[in-house]
Amino acid sequence: MPRILFLTTAHQYHDDRIFYHQAKELKKYGFVVKICSLSSEFNGAIDDVEIESYAILDQSTAQKIKVFENIGNKFQPDCIICSEPLAVIAAKKIKGKKNVSIIYDVTEWYPSKRMVENFSFLMKWAHGIKFFMIQLYAGYLSSSFIFGENTKKFPLAYVFPFKKKIILPYYPDDAYIYKSIKQLEPDSITLCYTGQLSKEKGIGNFFEAIDVLRKRRPDLKINILIIGSSRKEKDKQYFSELLSQYQWENIRIEKSVSFESFTKAYAEADLCFDLREMNYENHHCLPIKIFYYAASGKPVIYTDLKATRQHVEVSKFGFLVDPEDAEAIANKIMDYIDDAELYNTHAHNARSEYEKKYTWNGIRNMFTDFVKQSIQ
Repeated sequence: MPRILFLTTAHQYHDDRIFYHQAKELKKYGFVVKICSLSSEFNGAIDDVEIESYAILDQSTAQKIKVFENIGNKFQPDCIICSEPLAVIAAKKIKGKKNVSIIYDVTEWYPSKRMVENFSFLMKWAHGIKFFMIQLYAGYLSSSFIFGENTKKFPLAYVFPFKKKIILPYYPDDAYIYKSIKQLEPDSITLCYTGQLSKEKGIGNFFEAIDVLRKRRPDLKINILIIGSSRKEKDKQYFSELLSQYQWENIRIEKSVSFESFTKAYAEADLCFDLREMNYENHHCLPIKIFYYAASGKPVIYTDLKATRQHVEVSKFGFLVDPEDAEAIANKIMDYIDDAELYNTHAHNARSEYEKKYTWNGIRNMFTDFVKQSIQ
């Protein structure tokens, strides 16, 4: 059977897209599948998927490429699915079978803002151009492309228009969904934020909107559920300052949970939020948890981003907003509180829209067929 190798630097070996969807799907078809990640340590097999993973992100580019190259030379894949330009460059160096297919799965905006944030203004541009050229080089080396969303097709789909490509969204497999449609209680509401606790991801906007809501509805019991953590020291400080500023009752903060447990972790929530900042990069990146919230039956309030508008009919089960307009966000929450029928409609629509449009079951064959064709 064909041998498929996943190479990734930034994603962990048990990444939801790579392991739980793509690798496990290919394994079902009888493919021999291996994952190599450079961001976490593990060596063994999970559900018959072979994994060789190392925490070496801090090592040199040459060393990381060498690790990928050695693993590939031993595994001898027929197809290599890469998540970053460095993985593509390493894949091209793997010796062995001729005509090994290299699929570049473009799931991140590259170069991302965080890659250049520590440089001076002029050096930001210099490094941004350098990383952009690396992205083009990876596109040149690739046999074909998978794009996580339409808004990430630039520039590769336009510079290399004749290379095969598909759009493969981040739709969930229902095996990992805990359905929890709720009815609002008349005197209380539970508001939920999950993910990175940082200014850029919108935790401050979330708190500001709740502050307005509390002042507007002082008799309303507002429960706040936060699931996630801060990755950087500056983000930890920022979140600590928010907690000091808003010393509210009924705040529950939970650490990040495993992928399998994610949808059950926020089951008690009535409304789920993503109020990340509006910027060029965010406009081209779809916040993928929206599909999991919908699958669970949760109405949402999300930043009005280009990628979200293009890929999801949010109006069926929530609202798109200016993340910095706390007054408007509070108004949307109150719309639900004051109209139980609106809430019930959006909660049931969320699950219905997921079942009709946003399931992994609807795109799994497209993915496996694309991989099969790339090997032929």
